[in-house]
Amino acid sequence: MAYTSPLLSLPGAVAADAPDAGVAAHYGDLFREQRALARGEGLVDLSHREVVTVTGSDRLSWLHLLLTQHVSELPPGRATEALILSAKGHIEHAMYLVDDGTTTWMHTEPGRAAELIAYLESMVFFYRVEIADRTAEFAVVHLPAGSITESPAEAVVRETPHGRELFLPRGSLAEFAAAHGPAIGVLAHEALRVEGHRPRLGLETDHRTIPHELGWIGEAVHLQKGCYRGQETVARVHNLGKPPRRLVFLHLDGSEVVVPEHGAPVRLASDGPEGRQLGFVTTSARHHELGPIALALVKRNVPVDAQLTAGGTAAAQETVVEP
Repeated sequence: MAYTSPLLSLPGAVAADAPDAGVAAHYGDLFREQRALARGEGLVDLSHREVVTVTGSDRLSWLHLLLTQHVSELPPGRATEALILSAKGHIEHAMYLVDDGTTTWMHTEPGRAAELIAYLESMVFFYRVEIADRTAEFAVVHLPAGSITESPAEAVVRETPHGRELFLPRGSLAEFAAAHGPAIGVLAHEALRVEGHRPRLGLETDHRTIPHELGWIGEAVHLQKGCYRGQETVARVHNLGKPPRRLVFLHLDGSEVVVPEHGAPVRLASDGPEGRQLGFVTTSARHHELGPIALALVKRNVPVDAQLTAGGTAAAQETVVEP
């Protein structure tokens, strides 16, 4: 059965589309909600995201062998990001982690927990770990940076530069939102993610994306740790410095009524609407200050000063990943 958040019953709530189906896109005023987040107010319902935990005395040393991030000595309460790669170095999973001293908590994209857990369970061998899908018990809630809302005692907190993520008991979600609102939709959250050039699995990635293309080196990939699946590709591309594609930030023509959809072709403006496709739009958004913006993945050799079109809309690029 498809998930439906209890916060979708709040006044003005408009349901989001995939991949964020089940929570609110907005509650009636997208730009007001963005401004509230920028001021450190409100909360974002991310209860459609899936929650996985790993317990056991070997959990951190075991995860260290599998993930792109250095987690063997991860202190309690310190947030980090990590990826799981294919043998060829392509991104398969992205997780957002924190350890509370006894349990490693992570959340991932909707619909991805079962596949993630299957892989983790296949790698247990003799290690003392237990893996669990905790999505039915815990909901993820985002509090923006600067929020004065106190984290409830029953929540596990993941503190990041962009705010706090709470693993909140699911039964407390509606009451917590009522006490610490206003509730803010995922479109506002996504607009600030695009502004911050932060990639997201399934939107900025496809079946052949490698971490270097998205600027995930450092944030989610530690270059000085030991072996993990796909490390050979990471090391080779890092040493050569030539990922095949690169993430760019686009300022879109504000006179257009609609913004380009995910997958819309990116071309050189000088080539016209039938020109050679150089990449594709990964996420677009309407920002309360910047206007329409987008992230896109383009070929590495696209000039950094080239004027582009995104789905036919004129676009000026900013470099996210250096060519």
